[in-house]
Amino acid sequence: MADEGDSEPRKSFKLLGFLDVRSVPCARESVLYGSLGSLVVGLGHFVATSRVRRSCDFAVGGFICTMLGYWFYCRYNLAQHRIRQRMLKEGMRNKILFEGSSLDPERKQTGNERSDS
Repeated sequence: MADEGDSEPRKSFKLLGFLDVRSVPCARESVLYGSLGSLVVGLGHFVATSRVRRSCDFAVGGFICTMLGYWFYCRYNLAQHRIRQRMLKEGMRNKILFEGSSLDPERKQTGNERSDS
């Protein structure tokens, strides 16, 4: 309801100045999971060793690994989803195109119809 009356466009958030988190698929989730992963890895390493600088290094590494890991996972699933959508769309188009014709695979052909064509 609030979006109907708003006249100003929604501002996008750019990460590092070039990655538009709002328009790039999987970017927002990757950054969020990466930050959570860095928190877990950094705190876990700090609790285990009590070394602050080394824990920060592990946190940065955890952020990069978690973010890239989820990015590739999400993009792979998105590509699979788009392929399935494209196949379904083509199948629906062929169903509409061939429905009721002699090329319809669901239509039962008898011996008399085969001899006529």
